[in-house]
Amino acid sequence: MNDSRHDEWIPNLILGQDYDQRYVDAPIHYDVLENLADFFGRDMPVHRHAQYMQIHYIDRGEISFHIDDKIYHVTGPACFLTPPSVPHSFLSEPDAKGHVLTIHQSIVWQLMKDGLEQEIENSLSEGICLERASLKDEQRGHWIRVAQNLRNISVEWTQDLVAKNLALDSLVRLLIIRIARLAHKRAESTTVNNDDLRLFHGFSDLIEEHYRDHWQLPRYTETLGISESRLNQLCQRISNRSPKKLIHDRIIREAKRLLTFSNLTSNEICYELGFADPAYFSRFFKKHTGVTSQAYRKQP
Repeated sequence: MNDSRHDEWIPNLILGQDYDQRYVDAPIHYDVLENLADFFGRDMPVHRHAQYMQIHYIDRGEISFHIDDKIYHVTGPACFLTPPSVPHSFLSEPDAKGHVLTIHQSIVWQLMKDGLEQEIENSLSEGICLERASLKDEQRGHWIRVAQNLRNISVEWTQDLVAKNLALDSLVRLLIIRIARLAHKRAESTTVNNDDLRLFHGFSDLIEEHYRDHWQLPRYTETLGISESRLNQLCQRISNRSPKKLIHDRIIREAKRLLTFSNLTSNEICYELGFADPAYFSRFFKKHTGVTSQAYRKQP
């Protein structure tokens, strides 16, 4: 599935633009999972990060993670490595906590050039899922060091210390090495067949094109040439979400982006997203986020 022909339908998220504009050009970005979940939602639709690797570390809680054509269902502590540009999505339970690290591919390339490529079997070009519960006893010590490594990155990120960027670069390189050491022990995954992936890609593409048009589900299935039950089955299998939930998630994500990064009023955002009634948009937003659009905009 890692094919440039599929890139068009997959949203490319740039955290420095879509989430935290202070770090638009930063080669490393760190945040806790809870902050990103508050912004993007606990059930993150399929997307990619061109030129950026991501590492998700889940301290606790259940999570379903889709990397390329593999689906993992694990309970934390767990760790996921997603290579640059590889499509992925995930659904974490409300109590799930952890860390999310976004790393420019130049750091990974330099690490491989410095000798890591000769030392490990994994080229880091495929997704990795590690679950502590599935590791052998002798590997638990390596896992402890991975967790400590992420805590050290968190400390460096939140403090303005001398040589901060150098420290972060060193800690990130060490973290990648430690994950690579454990990578031969993978959590079990489910492979999605090509037909289901093709249909899911097509549905995702249609959502991206028409979420502002508020297409009803029958129009999506008619365009795809499949039944609603088939679409629901493959969406549940690949993303653990219903087709309607995926559509609503895309609308809410765009609403959050506009509330955060634009000066448009709630009414203007309502019309921008294809709603005819601001009152209905307000009810829709609160139903899916738990807060009003005004309250969301005021959040720090």
